[in-house]
Amino acid sequence: MGKPDTRRLDREIRQTMKKLEAVRRGEWWPLNGSERRAMARSLAGGAYRAARGRSTGRAEEQMDSTGSAAEMRLNAELTALHGERQRLITEAARAKAAKKSSGWF
Repeated sequence: MGKPDTRRLDREIRQTMKKLEAVRRGEWWPLNGSERRAMARSLAGGAYRAARGRSTGRAEEQMDSTGSAAEMRLNAELTALHGERQRLITEAARAKAAKKSSGWF
């Protein structure tokens, strides 16, 4: 058995890292539907309050908490992908060792 095929997982890991960096920069494209709706709700509410000359503190806090929740979700995805990659590598190494030890030559 050769090297484990981790190309697909490596690509997913790179994509997830790009999404995580984008969320940290405050971009919306990596957010899922519910996170986008929450951000839009907070933005609209904050704009309404700002237009009335009132404080936007709560809306800003909601946007920050939504962003940090998205960041936590992407971190969890990244951790799971790294774990799966490691499992594939370990499995391939075990199979290689078993094949090597079973041979008589």
